[in-house]
Amino acid sequence: MRYFLTWICDNSGVSLSQGRRAELEGLLRSDSYDGSVSYRAQIVLWDDDGMSVAEIAARAGTSKPTVYRWLERYGRDGADGLVNHVPTGRPPEISAAVRARIVALTRTSPPERTGWSHWTSRNMASYLKRHEGIVVSHNFVAQLWREHDLKPSRQGTFKLSRDPEFESKVFDVVGLYLDPPEGAIVLSVDEKSGVQALDRVQPALPLDCGKTEQRTHEYVRYGTTNLFGSLNVGTGEVTGRCFPRRRAVEFIKFMDEAIVGYHDREIHVVLDNLSTHNGTEVEKWLTKHPNVTFHFTPTGSSWLNQIEIWFGIITRQAIRRGTFGSVRQLIDTINKYITNWNQDARPFTWTSTPGDIVAKVQLIHSEVKKMLANNG
Repeated sequence: MRYFLTWICDNSGVSLSQGRRAELEGLLRSDSYDGSVSYRAQIVLWDDDGMSVAEIAARAGTSKPTVYRWLERYGRDGADGLVNHVPTGRPPEISAAVRARIVALTRTSPPERTGWSHWTSRNMASYLKRHEGIVVSHNFVAQLWREHDLKPSRQGTFKLSRDPEFESKVFDVVGLYLDPPEGAIVLSVDEKSGVQALDRVQPALPLDCGKTEQRTHEYVRYGTTNLFGSLNVGTGEVTGRCFPRRRAVEFIKFMDEAIVGYHDREIHVVLDNLSTHNGTEVEKWLTKHPNVTFHFTPTGSSWLNQIEIWFGIITRQAIRRGTFGSVRQLIDTINKYITNWNQDARPFTWTSTPGDIVAKVQLIHSEVKKMLANNG
């Protein structure tokens, strides 16, 4: 038996007393201390489990003298020797193997048995300690994530188009953005459907120094409208109109408005594959307007349509935080926003080439296939 644990051993002369061991296990689970205390308690418990000093040092990612030091301090001062410690010198080194394990785990979903949907620095440290015997602080995990630019708390979205003509449509649409026909007008057209007129049940508490604006989560819904929008890709100017319904007949009425003033110009219109953009009535309209050509984005790729960028802007700046006592009030706000926008309209700068987009989508396709193969 190790000489520095003699005074806390039970009558068997082999192991820590049940009370002392429970105390150390409590330090492992405690949120009152940082990971360094858990790290020291684990060293003592591993010693009590019969591991050699060399085995403990390898598992803890430290040196044998460090292991001896914490065992001696525990033997002399008990748990206080692990908790009440003023660190000196450099912090303990975490081995490359432990670092690599944390990075590898972070890039996978948490094991199903944990019930976690994603990693946090705290549950990562907890998982490593409970299931793999690796003791690190959550601060170390967070720092390691920063070093590797890993952000488990954030989530994005993606959608892969299944359109067999994806590549040709990307080159067609993006080609209009980057190199439109000389003298032609390029319009980006779509609809933002189901825009809600919401009014809060109580007035908002205004913004003040040191205080954010606050509002109740309860609201009254007065109805919806459908915003049809057309963005002139060359100038950034927007034409918009709200309709109570979204059908081919409303789409045709809006297109009549969108091309006003361009009848003597070649017009190219970027659209998604919504059913209201096709059909007999739309084809008849196109026959009457031979100067207008429709260009459809690939299915599932409306993000290629520049008007979607503008829809996001008006949502953030006018709709999401707005309060509207009626649909009419909502429509008035939208019309005022469009008028104000056009007073200082500027086009969006499209920088991605068709080749860049196709290559990135192909990369995502390959990553998804690889993931499915690994899961299978």
